[in-house]
Amino acid sequence: MIVEAPIDLELTQLSGQTSQPPWMEVDNCYSNVVLVDGEPVVFNLRQAGDFLDFNFRGNVSQKKAISKLSYIFDLDFDLNKFYKYLGNHAELAEMSKFCNGLRLFLAPDPFECIISSICSANNSIKRWTKSISQIKCNWGNQYGNYYTFPQSKDLLNVYLDEEQELNSSNIQNISMCNNNLKSCGVGYRAPYMRMASEMFTGEIDFREIFAMDYDEAFETILKVPGVGPKVADCILLYGFNFREAFPSDVWIKRIVSHLYFDGKDMSVAKVRDFGMEEFGNNAGYVQLYLFHYARKSGLMSKLK
Repeated sequence: MIVEAPIDLELTQLSGQTSQPPWMEVDNCYSNVVLVDGEPVVFNLRQAGDFLDFNFRGNVSQKKAISKLSYIFDLDFDLNKFYKYLGNHAELAEMSKFCNGLRLFLAPDPFECIISSICSANNSIKRWTKSISQIKCNWGNQYGNYYTFPQSKDLLNVYLDEEQELNSSNIQNISMCNNNLKSCGVGYRAPYMRMASEMFTGEIDFREIFAMDYDEAFETILKVPGVGPKVADCILLYGFNFREAFPSDVWIKRIVSHLYFDGKDMSVAKVRDFGMEEFGNNAGYVQLYLFHYARKSGLMSKLK
């Protein structure tokens, strides 16, 4: 079936601003297993002009499948209205030319978003997406060629590193220990992932975060070990759909400073505050477009 919402499917998944690995791609068809009301459903997507050609396999209604698809790829967001918004701001007017069809790629599983975001800190896109995919293969549930992300209670019981696996199993040689978090290439982030798993198993309820206002949700996510302000904003934007989030790092700081403040040196915190106040509920999308625009227009090279 054709879902008539304009999107660039490849760009949306590969923009570099996501909280999950891109879906499996074979012959221009993107596929993944998605839990819909707890039921595993395989989604298949192809680009059809400006729209999506969508089909699915699973025991759910078409209405529920399309609803979940619309959430993940943010298909209800009015891109044309947003482009008019960009066009009314001189600093942003060119961005739609470089980012046409780019949408937020929202996480179907908030916990996967949290662990992915922890893994992405000070890490390359290639490395963290590989690590998250390995975690899914090792401890998620398998459905054909696809794997769900493990729940927090399951990841909590995973060995932290080779030494813990060696000391807690019948394996005699440490070189054979590859069923632990560090074996997935997450490095120093493994303890943070363990502690996050513990917090979201017993202390923090995902449903409560969805119901919080932004400031309360931000302070709650900051309690998670390994999560700073930028990662917290990414988690709230991509994992919990808080549109007022404006994830800010050194690159966003340089871009905003160049476009709005004549290159004046500013703190990342002040840039975050500026973005949230200036762009309001469009802040998450503006940040997404700023970063991609800077990459594709040559601005990022100029600001190095």
